[in-house]
Order: sequence, then structure tokens, then C-alpha cells
Amino acid sequence: MKKYQSYKKTGLKWLDEVPSHWETSYSKWLFGDRKEKARDNDEQLTASQKYGVIPQSEFMDIEQQSVTQVMLNPEILKHVEPGDFVISMRSFQGGIEYCEHRGCVSSAYVPLYAKKEIHPAYYRYLFKSKPYIQALQATSNLVRDGQALRFNNFIQVDLPVPPISEQVAIGKFLDSEVRRLNEIMIEKKRLLGLLKEKRYSLVKSAIDDPGTKHVRIGYAAQQVFRPIDRKDQELYEPIGLYNRGRGIFKKEKTKGVDLGDSSFFYIEEGDLVLSGQFAWEGAVAIVTKDFEGCVSSHRYPVLRGSEGELNTKFLWAFLSTRDGDFILNENSRGSAGRNRPLNIGSLLKEKIPIPSMKLQRRIANHVDLEIKLFQEILQSEKIMEEHKQALVSSAVTGKIDVRSYKDLAA
Repeated sequence: MKKYQSYKKTGLKWLDEVPSHWETSYSKWLFGDRKEKARDNDEQLTASQKYGVIPQSEFMDIEQQSVTQVMLNPEILKHVEPGDFVISMRSFQGGIEYCEHRGCVSSAYVPLYAKKEIHPAYYRYLFKSKPYIQALQATSNLVRDGQALRFNNFIQVDLPVPPISEQVAIGKFLDSEVRRLNEIMIEKKRLLGLLKEKRYSLVKSAIDDPGTKHVRIGYAAQQVFRPIDRKDQELYEPIGLYNRGRGIFKKEKTKGVDLGDSSFFYIEEGDLVLSGQFAWEGAVAIVTKDFEGCVSSHRYPVLRGSEGELNTKFLWAFLSTRDGDFILNENSRGSAGRNRPLNIGSLLKEKIPIPSMKLQRRIANHVDLEIKLFQEILQSEKIMEEHKQALVSSAVTGKIDVRSYKDLAA
């Protein structure tokens, strides 16, 4: 792969230079606003920064959402074709989405169609590149004013236009490199899945052990309270929980005066934190060292096993099994959609199998391996995402020449 020999000034506000043989264009000369109303047989689609433009039913399945699918009046839906791009309400956060389906989208979206010959893969990457997203953000006070991105914003950002053959080459290069990086992460996640299956097996064997006894959770573990001495101008870092066992995340640091009416408590490494609303969806996690000193609201009950009686990591391992999931569901009642409050009092009265400390420690050691690998995966994902962003930005803006890339054979 070699560098370009010469560059030229673009006249674009967001991109100083492009290769000397590239052209630039007003975006409204390349793309138009598709205003066609939905056709009778159009499938309703939704635009997502994570999945692109996909059928709404597929989006619900992927996200495992139990809410009712929203079917809008066809009169306010817009028709889209495969190869279109869609400006969503929040495109300033993550770029413009590519559409591979024929169907219709909400009138809140802006479908774009190509007026001239382009290679969609090139613009699919360009519209998701960091420099382009920053250029979109500069077109309006979007975040502050809560505005949605519209066609008027789009046409304020002029576009580079490489030769078609080079658009194809850039698309192929990035497809290949992104696929290679994704495959590395898939393999790591496969290993994590195997460790999870091993954990289930260890817990089942421990439960079936003749020495295992059944004890109420409240007799073997305690709910922990470490109240903060709230100071108005001091910064605190609240936590939240992902569902489906995906761990803890940090929220934005907040001054004590802005924390609201909730009571807050410090969490420590080794604590077991449960979501007061979504524990039934697997929003249960062990606190790792990275979250030491963070705070949780009273909506996140914190448990810790009694020394010599119940290892907290074994308790988490049990709650992640089918039997543990059943107990969490039985103690999470409510009819407000996915918000099903956890009754921590009744949960603590539930009897669970508690094996010998030797077997508990064996499972806890296995949990440590899982946590270590999970943290490595998170770090790798962050590094690879940064690498992907840098690679995409360099390729779509002409900072690297991919025309001689060895894997571009047709």
C-alpha cells in the first residue's frame, strides 16, 4: 500500500485536502431527499446506529424487546429503496445509516437517494466516519437545542468524490479490514461463551453435591448500605447495570446537588449489585476494581455473602442460572412493561442451594477467570473501535492509498 503522490486543497469546511485526482461536490448534487409516500406493501423499517436500517420486527427480536410494535399511519411514512441512506433524528451522534431493504420509514427520518453514480460502500463508510460526523454536528446547535438532523443540515456538508473505481477499492478494503477485526472479537467472545457454559456446569454439579444445603438468602447474605455524606459541589460517579448479564457501566459524574432525591451508597469490589427494575432481565453483576468508589442509588440493592457461609461470586453464579433467573422473576412483579420492581425483602426469603465452601471457591475462581476475560474483551473492543475509526477516516478522506491493496482482487 503506497501513499498518494500529491494532494489538493478541497475548499470543504471540514476536510482540508484530498488526493489530487479526487473531485469534491455539493452534497445536494450527489443526493436528493426522497419524498415518496409509503407504498401499500412496504414493510416498516427502523433506523438504528447499531444495526443500520432494518425491519422493525427484526429490531425488536434482536433487542429482545417485549413492547408492542408501533405501526404508524401509512400516510406519514416515507418509501425507501435498497441503496438509500437514511438521516435519523440522532444522526449527529453516529452518522447516517445505510439501507439494504425496500420498505418505509417514519416521516421523522429523511431518506436520501443517489442522483449520480456512486459506490454505496464508500459513502456508507464516509457517513459513519468521525470527521464527517463532526462536520454534521457543526451545522447546528443540535445537542443543546435538542433538534433533529434534517436535510438542510446534510446539504451544508460538501462531499469528496473519488473516481468510482477508487470508491469500490476503498469499500472493499474497509470491508476486509473491518471483517478481520470483527472476527478477532468474535473468537474472544466465543471463548467467553465457553467459560459461561463451564460455569453453568460447575454450579449444577455443586447443587447436586450430597453436602449441599438449602438456606434462605437472607441467612447467608446481607444487604449492604454504605451511605455517602453528600456534599453539593463534590463529584460522584453513579453506576447502572446492563441487562442479560452484561455487567456494570459508569454514568456521567454528577455533583451532589444534582443527584436528585435518591439515596446513594458507595459500592466496593466484590459486591453483588442488582437492578431494582430489571433484575428479572439479568441485570445483576459483581463489582470489579474498576468501579471501586462509585455510587449506586437505593434502586440498586447491594448484597454480600457472609464470610465462611456464602461466597458472593457463587451467589452471582447461581442467580445467572435458569433456577436463579426463575427466582429473580418470581420476586419481580409489576405490569409497567419492562419495569418490574424487584422485591428485595421477598428475594432474601428465598431458599437457594449452598454447597460447601470448597465448591463455592472453585466456582468463584472460575468467575474470576470470566471477569478477567470480559474486561480484556471490553478493552480490546475499545482499542479495536479506535483503530477501526482511524482506519475508516484515513481511507475515506484519502490519507491512505488502497488502490494496490493485495486483497482487492475481484
